[in-house]
Amino acid sequence: MPQLMLLLTTLALATGAAQAPPVPSTFHSVSYFEVLPSSAAHSAALGALKAYTTAARTQDGFGSIESFEQMGRPGHFLVFETWRDAAAFDKRDAAMQKQFVDSLQPVRASDVDRRPYKVMTIAAHGQTNNQTVYVITHVDASPSPQLPMMLQRLAENSRKEAGNLRFDIYQHTMRANHFTVIEAWRNRQALDAHAGAPHTKQYREEFGPLAGSPLDERLFEAVNP
Repeated sequence: MPQLMLLLTTLALATGAAQAPPVPSTFHSVSYFEVLPSSAAHSAALGALKAYTTAARTQDGFGSIESFEQMGRPGHFLVFETWRDAAAFDKRDAAMQKQFVDSLQPVRASDVDRRPYKVMTIAAHGQTNNQTVYVITHVDASPSPQLPMMLQRLAENSRKEAGNLRFDIYQHTMRANHFTVIEAWRNRQALDAHAGAPHTKQYREEFGPLAGSPLDERLFEAVNP
């Protein structure tokens, strides 16, 4: 009997060690907006982002704000926010959000499109620099239990690549078949190597029949307003 108990305990410990770490319960907001193609509009957008970020840092439950601009398309911005939970995001000062939107009003070419997300899988990030290339993808697919497993496998394999600095996946809080994938690569050569990797090709081939819209994969660079 003692040997049996020891065996059961060993198996339980091994099973527990193999379990994935708990997924953070943080809330995330992904916002897209576009401003007019002029230096004045670009400066106004950066100013609005800086003011909003500064104000957000004073709010209870604030985590971080990352701002990105699409490469090759100046004036196309994406803002990624992290908050302790949805309640903290909802309770943030409405005045700072209004100021952000009002500041963009004279120069914007589109409305601010904001979408709510939760963590599906994230990992530690590598050190970035001015050569880092970000890839941010909106994944829209037919509802399928296969898709989360496909994305999880892609993330795990991609993180093993030498040039990968980040590979995080977030799931829409209300539309379970919508995801945002944020990747960071050491440089363009690392990204090109990833595009040709067997696991990347496998994912795209398997994803094709499930796709609800064309692959919305865009290259960005970090913005520090």
